[in-house]
Amino acid sequence: MPYPADRERDRPWVMRTYAGHSSAAASNALYRRNLAKGQTGLSVAFDLPTQTGYDPDDELAKGEVGKVGVPISHIGDMRQLFDQIPLGGANTSMTINATAMWLLALYVTVAEEQGADPSALAGTTQNDIIKEYLSRGTYVFPPGPSLRLITDMVAWTVSNVPKWNPINICSYHLQEVGATPAQEVAYAMCTAIAVLDSVRDSGQVPQEKFGDVVARISFFVNAGVRFIEEMCKMRAFAQLWDEITRERYGVENPKHRRFRYGVQVNSLGLTEAQPENNVQRIVLEMLAVSLSRNARARAIQLPAWNEALGLPRPWDQQWALRMQQVLAYETDLLEYDDIFDGSPVIEAKVDEILAGAREEIDRVQAMGGAVAAVESGYMKSQLVSSLADRRRRVESGEEIVVGVNKFDTTEPSPLQAEGANAIETIDPIVEMHAVEAIQQWRANRDNTAVTEALDALREAAKTDQNLVEVTLACARAGVTTGEWSQALRETFGEYRAPTGVSGASASGEAGSEIARVRDRVRATGEEIGERLRMLVGKPGLDGHSNGAEQVAVRARDVGFEVVYQGIRLTPSQIVAAAVQEDVHVVGLSILSGSHLEVVPAVVDGLRAAGAGDIPVIVGGIIPPDDAAKLRDRGVARVFTPKDYELTEIMDEIVTVIREVRSLP
Repeated sequence: MPYPADRERDRPWVMRTYAGHSSAAASNALYRRNLAKGQTGLSVAFDLPTQTGYDPDDELAKGEVGKVGVPISHIGDMRQLFDQIPLGGANTSMTINATAMWLLALYVTVAEEQGADPSALAGTTQNDIIKEYLSRGTYVFPPGPSLRLITDMVAWTVSNVPKWNPINICSYHLQEVGATPAQEVAYAMCTAIAVLDSVRDSGQVPQEKFGDVVARISFFVNAGVRFIEEMCKMRAFAQLWDEITRERYGVENPKHRRFRYGVQVNSLGLTEAQPENNVQRIVLEMLAVSLSRNARARAIQLPAWNEALGLPRPWDQQWALRMQQVLAYETDLLEYDDIFDGSPVIEAKVDEILAGAREEIDRVQAMGGAVAAVESGYMKSQLVSSLADRRRRVESGEEIVVGVNKFDTTEPSPLQAEGANAIETIDPIVEMHAVEAIQQWRANRDNTAVTEALDALREAAKTDQNLVEVTLACARAGVTTGEWSQALRETFGEYRAPTGVSGASASGEAGSEIARVRDRVRATGEEIGERLRMLVGKPGLDGHSNGAEQVAVRARDVGFEVVYQGIRLTPSQIVAAAVQEDVHVVGLSILSGSHLEVVPAVVDGLRAAGAGDIPVIVGGIIPPDDAAKLRDRGVARVFTPKDYELTEIMDEIVTVIREVRSLP
């Protein structure tokens, strides 16, 4: 989106909704409806198997296909996804990281098939793997090879798809897992430095074109409800980016140094309790990234009011789009220069955020940079500690969340009168059809060409050759997402990131309630004859681990011995760990919607292993009807986001253990 000259009315930002589910055909129909409603860009949500490099028929994909996004397994799916959508004139954002090179190759190939010139393609691949190790968890490969994939994409797009943003440095999820404004700015900048240093040092881009590299680096940020502080954060971001790109990389052209960012406002800040309050939260958060002209977002996507309940319906997404359109077209927001320039209050807050960010950047750089700070677990521990502090403030009432810890009396909501129909649901038959479809795809393609393309990819991965061209060859040959990823897994290996739980601080946790539950944990352990042990598990591909981490930290704080092995485990692996560690309770955390498939698999697995007396509890975004089904299948307790008091949850877990052990 071009910037206007000074004193012109500012152009509206690109308006998107984050969307995709079930199948390529269903998502295509949704995209075309949204574009017809005035949406000016597409934001593609991919399902977890696609994000983590698995085909629909892989064991780890069970229960996850089409749940949180659209499954894209090969070039045929990508053709269907953008059927009747001319990519030469589109602006497409793709939320994809570990497999970003693969999805970009599919996108470029389909665009070429449509007759589009790749040099005309506009859009973004998120492609920030650093934050995946810290938050969302959809990483696949170790940090070094992951950075190599990003570097190759940046170098290739600058020469071949010059309007494309090959990476979104993504602080959005850092805020969701606890980052303060200073941490969010600092860690995002550390990631940008790691990427730019890698591109520079690779020798793939001549120094005279490095300004073009910097100009295509974009950011994707979060905006919370403290909208003055959030607006100051954006001004700090813009100022610091200009400073780093000028001083560290010698970029002289101010247009190249412009801080370019898109935003989605804080989805995890939306509440299950009184969800109608989320409407005003979303609008206030949108103001944070639009009020200051000099730091205004150039693309905005808003969540729907009911995302804390489940997958939004098309009508809910339309409401979110209309919020943007009212602000851009009905108000006078875009008619003025920056209304905050010269404000001493704003300048002081910006300076405060900048000082904290610079201090943290220096600390991370002294460790060897973002990759080293990931591998050591430093950044993860800092974020887990920050989120623990935030949760304690909410639980104590120091930080007010309307409808949750204050003003919680309410009338029945007509917006929820439809019950389960108030959210979009995915028919389980979708996964069966996807499994059948990919098996048919493999049977009908030229498998000799597939083998040759994958062999070429493996060989190139062993060298310093840029991997984009061999990836494009794989796309054209009909290789699948799982096959492309597996070929690189064989060369690069896989990775399991530090959880940050062991290094998280427990400051501010003293209190009568925690002390009471700690005494109860100790007393119950003494009655049983050993210290209480809890296994916290993340079954399936859901990588949003902050809930599990906070449960693990609080369980440790009240005296449990905690077994937490991180994300992306099969039900059988969780069962094996529970039996081996001889735990007293298993707690599962799931936000992806796969709970009806993976939770019963854990319960049944424990029974089959002779450990059916180990109670299973579940936490996550689980509709009431599904919670009842889980309890019928043997789950002892189901907790959802409205159950925000972690210490009360710990107390209830002790009650569950005592019930199972027939203790009074």
